[in-house]
Amino acid sequence: MEDRRGHLTRLARAAARHRRLLAAGLAAGAMALAIEAASRSAPSGIDVLVAAHDLDGGTTISQDDLTTTSFPPDAVPDSVLDLTEATGGTLAAPMRAGEPVTDQRLLGPSLLDGWGDHLVAAPVRVTETGAAALIRPGDRINVLAAPADGLNPPRVIAEDVPVLTVADDSTPAKGTVLVVGATAEQATELAHAAVTSRVSFTMGVPDT
Repeated sequence: MEDRRGHLTRLARAAARHRRLLAAGLAAGAMALAIEAASRSAPSGIDVLVAAHDLDGGTTISQDDLTTTSFPPDAVPDSVLDLTEATGGTLAAPMRAGEPVTDQRLLGPSLLDGWGDHLVAAPVRVTETGAAALIRPGDRINVLAAPADGLNPPRVIAEDVPVLTVADDSTPAKGTVLVVGATAEQATELAHAAVTSRVSFTMGVPDT
């Protein structure tokens, strides 16, 4: 009789263990299904091209200036660019690190509409921040370059060129970036002066 009771007790204990294991297995399965369902329902992030570091207005963008960041689908801005579209573009205004790169952040053909096919958009960093604050798109200026050594007087390198836009990151230390409509020859002169000279501007027809 006692053997029978012992056998029944062992069976009951075994059944209890199996029930616990079965319950644990069912709970784990339910959790796995819940996690899988949540991962399917949660929208995945979208990689968006952003500025890798702070960029000045007038910067010609290189691949080193760009990186990608994951954005929620509903936070992706309109007209965001890919790497090919953004590389080589010129910023119309400063950008902060992490800011998405959209077509509105770059100088485009629209800035040159109405100015003729012979002009290109050329950035010019001038030192007179106070005077530059008075400049508006559509004004015409003369760009002058003075050698950094100060041994020669400034000379006009781009005469009577239209201002297309003015960057809003002016500081006394960095100057102001004006984007002007220039011929290809003038644009070359402006680019050279940017690294060799102190660049300034006047308004009106220069003396000849």
